Amino acid sequence: MLVALLASPCVQLLDVTGPTDVFAEASRQLGDPQAYKLRVISTGPQVISSSSGLRLVADATVVSHRGAIDTLLVAGSPDVGAIVGDERTEGWLRKQASRVRRIGSVCSGAFMLASAGLLDGKRVTTHWNFAARLSAQFPQLQVQADAIHLRDGKLYTSAGVTAGMDLALALVEEDHGRDLALRVARELVMFLKRPGGQSQYSVHLAAQMAERTSIRKVQESILARLNTDLSVPALAASVGMSERNFSRVFRAQAGVTAAEFVETARIEAARRLLEERDDALKRVAEAVGYTNVDGFRRAFQRCVGIPPAEYRRRFPR
Repeated sequence: MLVALLASPCVQLLDVTGPTDVFAEASRQLGDPQAYKLRVISTGPQVISSSSGLRLVADATVVSHRGAIDTLLVAGSPDVGAIVGDERTEGWLRKQASRVRRIGSVCSGAFMLASAGLLDGKRVTTHWNFAARLSAQFPQLQVQADAIHLRDGKLYTSAGVTAGMDLALALVEEDHGRDLALRVARELVMFLKRPGGQSQYSVHLAAQMAERTSIRKVQESILARLNTDLSVPALAASVGMSERNFSRVFRAQAGVTAAEFVETARIEAARRLLEERDDALKRVAEAVGYTNVDGFRRAFQRCVGIPPAEYRRRFPR
């Protein structure tokens, strides 16, 4: 089957090469070079300058491409404004959307599909940093900012950059089953399914961004022992600081209060448990540091927008 990646000038190179490497590895594992035939199609010149400055030679352009496409993915760019508004490309996308078995986007490529009118009323995702902009610019979309990738009918969208590989792996699993997808994931050193959503990665990345070593250590300690006493007095004492000074420094370094960081980390861990295990809510709550199930439910509702039981129903194992 032919898998095509649509790329524009200033494309994020990994939005193209990440998914194509997943499909190529699947073909290798199958021992069938024709399982996934890969093609890069340019919206403009055949030689594309990526956002990193490296150049990519496309197999064809939207003008010269001929032949049936099975799966069409639109790659994104850090410069969203540079990839939307081209009527020729949008017309080509609309035509292909009526013909392909499935169509989707990687990262900010969702803006191209939205501008072409192909996402109206659909559940979609994009890079967490562009989600609010996508929602504001196209209010008819149902943007779910925390998802790694989403399917709505024949439409598939993924979160930022490397999430395009997660999407490609999901498509391989859809086509050829879990065993092949797992072999591909192992070879490429990937998760078959990433634990949690984009916000979970935001919390862990935040733990690496504090300039003061003492605050980084506190954040790492929080993530490593969620079911212990993580109150401000306990955290301040662990680094030999007064509560007042600790609270001030933590907020300045992390951008949130210590209590907010702890709650977000606990709820993200709870989400992974709900997605991966069948434990009772009481056990999930205790595992992430809540002694009271009702308190856990309130915190989960506050952070995620739905109760934990409903979350489990929406995202079954």
